[in-house]
Amino acid sequence: MHYGINIFPTAYSVRMTELGPDAEERGFESLWVAEHSHIPASRKTPFPGGGDLPQMYYDTYDPFVALTAAAAVTKTIKLATGICLVIQRDPIHTAKQVASLDQVSDGRFLFGIGAGWNIEEMNDHGTPGEGRFKLMRERIEAMKEMWTKEQAEYHGDRVDLPPMFMNPKPVQKPYPPIHVGGGFPGGARRAIRYCDGWIPIGGRGELADDIAEFRKMAEEEGRHDLEVSVYGVLGKEDLVKGHLDSGVDRVVFHLQPDSREDLLPYLDRLAEIKERVGS
Repeated sequence: MHYGINIFPTAYSVRMTELGPDAEERGFESLWVAEHSHIPASRKTPFPGGGDLPQMYYDTYDPFVALTAAAAVTKTIKLATGICLVIQRDPIHTAKQVASLDQVSDGRFLFGIGAGWNIEEMNDHGTPGEGRFKLMRERIEAMKEMWTKEQAEYHGDRVDLPPMFMNPKPVQKPYPPIHVGGGFPGGARRAIRYCDGWIPIGGRGELADDIAEFRKMAEEEGRHDLEVSVYGVLGKEDLVKGHLDSGVDRVVFHLQPDSREDLLPYLDRLAEIKERVGS
């Protein structure tokens, strides 16, 4: 089992040029960052986690900028979006950013994607809530064409791109691993259909049965290579052991957007947990 960390990078939290090396030195496999382009003032869509929307959702950096800063000062840790809201992004620009980050990191990018939950946020980008999962799939399919074909084109119901050249190509072949977030069974089905892994959220109910069913579904479709990365896990040893027993491939611990001084002791505790639990 791999161990990663996730954070909402902000102007008041630890700098990514510090967090990247700190996590790498402690043996973490991956560093994941969130995305929200903005938060509409209407606040009509309830926060899925319940209660008030945490301030970090309002303040997070662009994920590709944040991860590029970390890439410049690290050598081995993988860099991941957790998650990139592809339904709110132009697919050509996003394909270019993914390939560019994979290039500057020497092939260390993991592409975590999702369709989002904030309906007003996606509406501001011209994306209706209804049909967003199909839009996400078609945009990912179009990006795969851009990453793998010298002259790419894509023709779907929601995405229609004429022949084009898009370079550079990613370092990783055929493209960086794509992991999709979402609950069971929808997120699991999307992972099996067109991704390389599934990202369920830790702390929102028991996952062991869902993961077992996901494995069964994947086997039936001949997908034997799919990873499960449980996202936003709390630093509790019993929880981590439970995920290991459930056959999870990656545990991603959640970090608050605190200062480096405040986070380092917690990173040390997480490093101790992963050493005791093992892989």
